[in-house]
Amino acid sequence: MRAFDSDNDRASSSVAATSSITSELEAGQILDDRFEVLGAINRGGMAWIYKALDLQTGKLVALKVPLMQLEGDAGFLSRFQREENIGLTLAHPCIVNLVPAEDKSRPYLVMEFLEGRTLAARLRENAPLPEGEAARIAGRICQGLDYLHRKGVAHRDLKPENIMLCKDGTVRIMDFGIAKSDKARRLTLGGFPPAMGTPDYIAPEQVEGKRGDFRSDIYALGAMLYEMTTGLPPYDGDNPYVIMNARLAGDPDAPRRRNPRLSPEIEEIILHALERTPANRFPSAAAMRSELNDYRAVSLTERFKRLRPPQLWKAKAPLPLKIAALVAAQIAIFLLLLCYFSHRSRGHSPAPATQPGVVEAGQPMQ
Repeated sequence: MRAFDSDNDRASSSVAATSSITSELEAGQILDDRFEVLGAINRGGMAWIYKALDLQTGKLVALKVPLMQLEGDAGFLSRFQREENIGLTLAHPCIVNLVPAEDKSRPYLVMEFLEGRTLAARLRENAPLPEGEAARIAGRICQGLDYLHRKGVAHRDLKPENIMLCKDGTVRIMDFGIAKSDKARRLTLGGFPPAMGTPDYIAPEQVEGKRGDFRSDIYALGAMLYEMTTGLPPYDGDNPYVIMNARLAGDPDAPRRRNPRLSPEIEEIILHALERTPANRFPSAAAMRSELNDYRAVSLTERFKRLRPPQLWKAKAPLPLKIAALVAAQIAIFLLLLCYFSHRSRGHSPAPATQPGVVEAGQPMQ
């Protein structure tokens, strides 16, 4: 039995996996006279996930509790609070439900307990997925996105770790930590720059430092559908900056080049969602879902023929890459100057003095 963990699904996948780590809450502990902790499920980079019993309702829940060392971080707590504020306004079968909790003794979120596994776990087990299964999962994600977008909420960090495939066949979108709501206060605290997201799924406009919107979510879903059907993310590279920069400089390989068994129709949908210019993507999640529901009838425009491989030297590099390039250039210039002056110094060293009684070649004897 497993609940979700949207912080770091790759870290572990069961209570047993966390047995070697000292938990901040222990089994049997009752939090705020309401939630009985049954055990730790996972520890992510920013929070613990616990399975608990809601003594008020008798239902199982999942508690997301920030790590102790982060509870004094104003920027993190603002993000955490916004995740709760947005989550409590949402009610849809394709989105995880948050449970209201008053008079908390410390920051934490209460969510419905979901039995199943994340899309990331599914892909690690068996990728690529069958084309029909991938289309169904993406279609259900579109349902949730359509609801979010009509509510004025952009998720901005869609990735397989944030998608739960439940045992009852439903699909849930999770983790609204960097979501943007038209009704929420804009997050401007330090430590959370505009280009937020995950390198493999972040949209080009977010790499450029712009704040993502619903079209960024469509791009991220296209990247996930690409991975579901090919087994690989659209771009690869030695580090996150190379991966992010590549999507500014060109297009990914055509999906059917990586998986020749794919239909041209599913490839058409993927590449439509992955258009680098936001205005060229699907106009809405509903439009994308409509094509996924009957993808064999999709009209082909041969988008794959218009793909251009990344040319990184032409890309508009993100700030960290620019800084790294500048430092490398300065080091190179310093080394060249050092070599130059060292060589010049050796070339102009004074000739040794002539010893008494020794006649140099070409000089007349006195």
